[in-house]
Amino acid sequence: MNNTELETLIKTIPKAELHLHIEGTLEPELMFAIAKRNNISLKYNSIQELKLAYNFHNLQSFLDIYYEGANVLLHERDFYDLTWAYLEKMHNENVLHVEIFFDPQAHTKRGVAFDTVVNGIYKALEDGKRKLGISGYLIMCFLRHLSSESATETLKLSMPFKDKIIGVGLDSSEINNPPSKFKEVFKKAMSYGYLTVAHAGEEGPPEYIWEALNSLNVLRIDHGVRCLEDKTLIDELIKRRIPLTVCPLSNIKLKVFSRLEEHNLKELLSRGLLVTINSDDPAYFGGYINENFLACQKALQLTKEDIYNLAINSFLGSFLSKKEKTHFINKINDVVKISSKH
Repeated sequence: MNNTELETLIKTIPKAELHLHIEGTLEPELMFAIAKRNNISLKYNSIQELKLAYNFHNLQSFLDIYYEGANVLLHERDFYDLTWAYLEKMHNENVLHVEIFFDPQAHTKRGVAFDTVVNGIYKALEDGKRKLGISGYLIMCFLRHLSSESATETLKLSMPFKDKIIGVGLDSSEINNPPSKFKEVFKKAMSYGYLTVAHAGEEGPPEYIWEALNSLNVLRIDHGVRCLEDKTLIDELIKRRIPLTVCPLSNIKLKVFSRLEEHNLKELLSRGLLVTINSDDPAYFGGYINENFLACQKALQLTKEDIYNLAINSFLGSFLSKKEKTHFINKINDVVKISSKH
């Protein structure tokens, strides 16, 4: 296949997205529109000035602007509009299933009610399924720079909404905030029936991935790119079939790798790890899921087989039922068969 054919395949192949922070889809235009609607003053005078601020040197420099943006979200309609805008983009990129992170502590600490956040996002997901044919799950993340007590309080707040939330995760500043800090709250979450994931091995060391596996008993590792530094860890991830939700453009923007050509995505794939491509915080990192696929194909010379495997992995790594996974994988096979005929 030539590059044009591979680009077409990337755009048309069915995909799932498993690592997406809904607050990280807040495009500057929507941020300004919601700020105006809610009579909130931003410290940036224009959309252009805000975009120029997206020059991050590490995770923390991004998080500072990320939380600033989240401040405009006050009402159920804001969270609905945010989620709906993302789902419309996914519909255009042939994403058929999404598993969305949200950060309740970033909102409740500002006085926004937990139900305002959940109901706004969930109603958009319901409409996404009905109007766009996109299925979706909601994963509540704990902010790791805050205390485990704060996480426990957030877990309690989530109890009336368990029917709307499939799992819990762990995000925010990784350095000096090991997964083991949240061992008890994850244990409690699992006792309530929540599925578990955690960010680990992005800026943090491979030991954090071990902790996420053994202290938090996670089913999925978000990022995990530093696993290649530990041969035993690689073997363990393969043995347990633990998915890694890799976010290539995010990794470049936050200086985890200096250039996309140096990214280890292709090596992770060739080692037999269950690796997926995702967009993380696309409004801030310069690309949604198709842009991530297209950039990786170009920089890492991804083949048709690589693209096919990454698409398959996106469903295998999801929390969909076995029957649903088979249904979506059959859709992928239909598209690949068509592309093979040309």
